[in-house]
Amino acid sequence: MYDKLIFEVSKPGKRGVRLPESDVPHQDNLIPESLRRKGPIGLPEVSEPETMRHFVNLSTKNHNIERGFYPLGSCTMKYNPKINELTARLSGFTGLHPFQEAWDVQGALRLMVELSDALVEISGMDGITLQPAAGAHGELTGLLLMRAYHESKGDPRKKVIIPDSAHGTNPASIITAGYEVVQIPSDSDGLIDLDALKAILDDQVAAMMITNPNTLGLFESRILEVAEAVHKVGAQLYMDGANLNAMLGIARPGDMNFDVVHINLHKTFSTPHGGGGPGSGPVAVKKHLIPFLPGPLPVRDGDDYRWADPSPQSIGRIGSFYGNFGVMVRAYTYIAMMGADGLRHASERAVINANYLRRLLEAHYELPYKRTPMHEVVFSGDPLKEYGVKTSDVAKRLLDYGFHAPTIYFPLIVHEALMIEPTETESRETLDAFAEAMTKIAEEAKDNPELLHGAPYTTPVGRLNEAAAARLLDVAYHPSKDDPAVGK
Repeated sequence: MYDKLIFEVSKPGKRGVRLPESDVPHQDNLIPESLRRKGPIGLPEVSEPETMRHFVNLSTKNHNIERGFYPLGSCTMKYNPKINELTARLSGFTGLHPFQEAWDVQGALRLMVELSDALVEISGMDGITLQPAAGAHGELTGLLLMRAYHESKGDPRKKVIIPDSAHGTNPASIITAGYEVVQIPSDSDGLIDLDALKAILDDQVAAMMITNPNTLGLFESRILEVAEAVHKVGAQLYMDGANLNAMLGIARPGDMNFDVVHINLHKTFSTPHGGGGPGSGPVAVKKHLIPFLPGPLPVRDGDDYRWADPSPQSIGRIGSFYGNFGVMVRAYTYIAMMGADGLRHASERAVINANYLRRLLEAHYELPYKRTPMHEVVFSGDPLKEYGVKTSDVAKRLLDYGFHAPTIYFPLIVHEALMIEPTETESRETLDAFAEAMTKIAEEAKDNPELLHGAPYTTPVGRLNEAAAARLLDVAYHPSKDDPAVGK
């Protein structure tokens, strides 16, 4: 019964709730005639138990972090501790309104100030804004800060450099900020080609954007030389902090001489993203960029807290209010409960887990870059093409073994990429089971490739025609002729 569409469960006259008669005098002229409904709109008619069973049943068909392992790379689909949800749902937080006066929201302001202090310490920077709503928004904010800095010197500049392993949002943010994208290649180790970088550095370069560890999961071991070269021409160095969970308590962007770093709270500090819902991308800066931060900024004022007006050089607001506060509460909770030692342990375990999977799988999948990865490892399914099997076939087959697929076909510089990030939250038993499934799939690719071509077989929906699904967006309900709403 509950594998039916809710419209198929519907029967005329069923109700989930009955509302009392309105005691407000009826007025018939509030909505213009042209905007009034001409007949029933065809909503399903179901009881409350049927409604609950229908949607709970649907929820069990979808993979989620409570159901199984998410090995997505470059995403940090981290388990969200339930204590985070308790604190984020405290009535003193959920009942707030952004127009309340500072004296009436002292607890929220204190949380934002203390979170800002923690992130500044963790990143090794000097100042921060919590306003950016997500990572790409943080990228744009950082670029606008660097633009304002150059313009204050009468030298706006034209170009921003990125490596070919950059996150896909980097070039989009650069263009949006009004700059020209200049891409440089990676060297044979998967790191920034320092010679290629030096060859294009000139007085028109405004900044270089780097992800570190990069999207291959590799730490840029020559980062101090990169910083020196970039600063030598008067440019700024920006770090995409999407992968900060590899470095907590171990290394700090500020100590690597970065000028700007955005921090994905929804990746590093335990709020899972990827389901469409909210992120947070605070931007931390060195001292010379603090005057350009968007405002207002939450600050201490003796024993109290208030909003400080932005500097005259500020780039202005980059959000309608103060950022995604619920994500800040979750991140604050995580940092406060973990403490400095706990955060370092989390990063160490994330690195150990990734390297453990590397050792288990390197005999079965190609490892294009042989260096020790940090929190994620990138394999290639290219050799499987010999058997007519693609990386997408491996990903589909994994679903039959009860695992979500890793990130595939990214980064683009690895053919048939399989990007795996176990995070620190997964046990050895889970990693062993995942590696065993991946090993079996590699064997199936050799012995029975047709099996992979038809996968998945055990999911509620089988393999879809993805090209058609992207072009034929027909999700309308087509009622039967017996539906009472038909023709009305």
